[in-house]
Formats: sequence, structure tokens, C-alpha cells
Amino acid sequence: MTAAPHPGSAAPPPPPAGNRVVAQGVSKSFGSLVAVSEVSFALGPGITALLGPNGAGKSTLLRVLCGLSIPTTGTVTVVGGNPRVDPAARSQIGLVPQQDGIFERDLVGDFVRMAAVLSNVPNPDNAVAEALDSVQLDPKLDRPLGTYSKGMRQRAKIAAALVHDPLVLFLDEPLNGLDPKQRRSMTTLFHDLGEAGRTVVVSSHVLDEVERFGSNVLVIARGRLAAQGDFRAIRALMNDQPLRFKIDCTETRQVAAALIANDVASGVRIHGDKIELTTTNASEFRSAVAPLCQSLGARLHEMTPLDEDLESVFRYLVA
Repeated sequence: MTAAPHPGSAAPPPPPAGNRVVAQGVSKSFGSLVAVSEVSFALGPGITALLGPNGAGKSTLLRVLCGLSIPTTGTVTVVGGNPRVDPAARSQIGLVPQQDGIFERDLVGDFVRMAAVLSNVPNPDNAVAEALDSVQLDPKLDRPLGTYSKGMRQRAKIAAALVHDPLVLFLDEPLNGLDPKQRRSMTTLFHDLGEAGRTVVVSSHVLDEVERFGSNVLVIARGRLAAQGDFRAIRALMNDQPLRFKIDCTETRQVAAALIANDVASGVRIHGDKIELTTTNASEFRSAVAPLCQSLGARLHEMTPLDEDLESVFRYLVA
């Protein structure tokens, strides 16, 4: 989102490039528990996905990057300053926490307006209208936030994070509770922000979500940075491994036999109307299943990957 220029003023200059978020040797411990260990990276404009299972340390790392939590060791800079002590750096951060973090009795317009006022936005009413429009929420809704669905509350939090037009956005599991249409809309919004020159860091434990965010990914496993770089390269590591799938279809025995006969699967097991199988070529398997079922007169209801959970990714990355 780009803030509307004040009447009579020139359009705002484009955001500066370069590394906006830099972590150097960051660790965070809680007593004997090490939640984040020796993490280093540098991020410029665009979208970066922070990928990791629940409990991997993603939320703790985001809190350190925002300045809400002091690192046990290491340093963090955001837009050139320490967000813990530098108001200028902190003012360039928008945060969507994983927790609700809303005032349940507030109307959505009042909730986002409070965020604008606290951030000293010059024209808060215009900024609120623009932020709510970007997340497809009506500022005139007169229901308190506590009556909203999970997806609507998530979008209200995103609007509050955007209202002061920050250069850096940290979004912790922002798609939780959104329906498929809302997920697509918010993913498009995140892409638009990245393409406009913002630095957008989106955490998720859902592999499919991360693939939609973009190619740059930080993989957190057990508090450590297990991998960094192009998401497609990380997926390629998985595709070189034997993967398991479950197929829900009719004519299970005929389909299972054909999968073996055509070398699409290396092993199958039948459980009622479902087939569990192993394949060493996931892309070939995905493209072959539907035509094979059609040729046998079988109805394919669902195909589910059993090894595309994050724990499987991490087994491949840290083995």
C-alpha cells in the first residue's frame, strides 16, 4: 500500500533499495531453552517466506526482528537502525502478530484508526479508508471486532499493520482462518507490496502457502536457519526423495495395479476405497494419475501428498 500524498504535495519518492532487515548471529534463549540459535541473513525489498513447523522459532525470531524481544546474542538492524531503541527504525515496521491482538469491543475503523494515530499518520481518516480497502473490509461496519470471523480479524490486523505505510512488514501466519478466496486476495496484496518496493516477511508452516508467496525462503528448523534461497531448489530436494501419496478413488484395485504396471508407483497399499503409494518421481505421478483413472473408468475424488508436511522437508534438509 502506498500512502496517498497530501493535497498539493508531490508524489512520495520510491522506497530506498538495499538490505532493510539484517540479522547477525541472532540467538534467543529462555533459561535453558534455546528458541533461536545463531541465525544470520539479510533481506532487501520483495517477499521472503519464513518457513517452519509450529515450535520452530518463527514467532520468536519475528519478535526479535521487530524489537519486541531482546536477542540473547547477536544484532538486528531494520532500515539501518536497532528497532529496540531507534524510534525511526521502529516507525518503518508493520507487524501482524500470530495472536489476535485486537480490542474486541472496537469497531474495525476505530481499531485501524488507533494504529494510524499511534504512528502519527498525518491524515488518519484517509489512511484508514485506504488500508481497509486494501484488505476488502468495509470501514462502516458497526459490529464489534469480537463478533468477526477469524478471517475478518486477520484482515483487520493486516490493515492496522499497513495503515502507516511502513517499509518493512512482518506477517506471522497471516493467512490462518482465511477462506480460499481471501487467501488469494491477501497473497496478491503481499505480492503487490513486494513489487512496490516493500520488504515483506511472511511466516507460515504450510508448504503450499509458501510456494505462492514467492521464490525467496528462509527455512527454520529447531531454531536454526536450515536453508535459505530459492524455494524451487528446496522443493527439488524433496522431489529427489521417495514420496508418499494417498488417492481416494473408485476401482481401487484396478488403479493400484495400473500404477505399478506403468512404473508410476514403486509400492502400493489399499485401504478400502483409498490407495497409499510411494513414488520416486512426484511430478510424473501427479500428471499421470488423472488420465490413468479416466482410462479405467474410475472416479478420482482426491489426491493427497503425505510427505509434503514440513517435518518431511526438514528431514530432507537437515539429514
